[in-house]
Amino acid sequence: MGGSFITEQITTPVLAEYDVVVAGGGASGLVAAVAAARAGARTAIVERSGCLGGTATVGMVAQWVGFFNGSVRVVGGIGYELTQRVTALGGSEGFRSYTMAEASSQPITITNFPFNPEVVKIAADEIAREAGVDVLLHSHVVRPLVAGDRVEGLVLENVSGRGALRARMVVDASGDAALAARAGVPCEGEDPGFRRRRQPCTLVFRMSNVDVRTFRALPREQKRALALAGVQEGRLFWESLSFCSTPGDTDAVCLMSRISGIDALDAGDLSRAEQIGRQQVQSIVQFLRECVPGFERSVLGGIAQRVGVRETRRIVGQHTLTEAEIVEGVRFTDAVALGAGPMDLHEPGGTGIALWMPPTPFEIPLACQLPSSVEGIVVTGRAISATREANGGARHMGTAMGLGHAAGVYAALAAKGEATLREPAAHKVREVLREQGALVSADDAVTAAANDAPMMARAA
Repeated sequence: MGGSFITEQITTPVLAEYDVVVAGGGASGLVAAVAAARAGARTAIVERSGCLGGTATVGMVAQWVGFFNGSVRVVGGIGYELTQRVTALGGSEGFRSYTMAEASSQPITITNFPFNPEVVKIAADEIAREAGVDVLLHSHVVRPLVAGDRVEGLVLENVSGRGALRARMVVDASGDAALAARAGVPCEGEDPGFRRRRQPCTLVFRMSNVDVRTFRALPREQKRALALAGVQEGRLFWESLSFCSTPGDTDAVCLMSRISGIDALDAGDLSRAEQIGRQQVQSIVQFLRECVPGFERSVLGGIAQRVGVRETRRIVGQHTLTEAEIVEGVRFTDAVALGAGPMDLHEPGGTGIALWMPPTPFEIPLACQLPSSVEGIVVTGRAISATREANGGARHMGTAMGLGHAAGVYAALAAKGEATLREPAAHKVREVLREQGALVSADDAVTAAANDAPMMARAA
């Protein structure tokens, strides 16, 4: 667009002051806000959409992955509590055995938690309200408030206008490290040559009146043949007929679109991604109804409000998690969350996927969430400090909840002056996390597995 500029002088009112403000109300941000509030911090959460839950709700990805590595549960605390709340509200039938990318060349079987996204919206409202979190929806974060080398809050805009929230600590749960980057935290993923080679985006959609059991009963070879035929005909866009089902098994929430060449840090690209995604959905729906057993009488029941993004920025933090550390099960004295996998990298510009499970649960240190020199901010979700390969195993929503729990507790302690960048007080963070039921180390997961009742996970 045009290269001219305007000069503005803006006087922004301070709307409120908090101990902790969380930017982003997805899985990670929601848990961070609840954790901070439960740790005694006056907390607010700012979310651009009309509901909390992020990818699970606005993105319609109707399953939480990352709670189990094999039969070992790795997420406890507030994240696990959310699964129980959603189940109690009738939004899920519990954890299930699920084959990911069944029609691809390398499917894997995991344990997922499928749900009705509309019920998750209600559960998210309830848990935030009960914790005493102030929720600001339909509010777009504009920039951080920075004084010297410290973040002191953020500026937002909404229907009421422009305003600022001062905070002793800010949690960047934007997914894009949006506040951290603007505060001067170094980030990976911004190289111009890489920005067109990101993992593809996915626009999720829901089909109603599906005979799910008929489709599930098809041999895997038939599903793969259907997927490959659809790709060859240009009617499908990657080797997948992946979907999960809401309770009752009459809906299919489909992760079948693949939108390549998109830089989700570019507003024009994001706009094109939504439009391309809907064009792909139209083609996929027609293929499903014409060619795939179980979908003959199905109808398009909904399209996600927002395209799903797999990668943008990642901060360069005090430690960078690597794939080798995940595979080798490296232990960290400041571990605050556990990852389960799967390791999940979608081929940029192609139709394939690299998909495999780590041999054991892996620890994620607090140092991956902390910048080296900018005080007043902690990062959570897929923007933590990790290599691209490691991020492929750490960005799942179950793991994001564990990271959010840690970020919220750290932020609450830092707001009280009990933790700093130089002295993060990881031992105290771990202590509070365990008091709130979180699993922070591989030993915790082993103990939980020994105490958990056997999980009767039926096939998805």
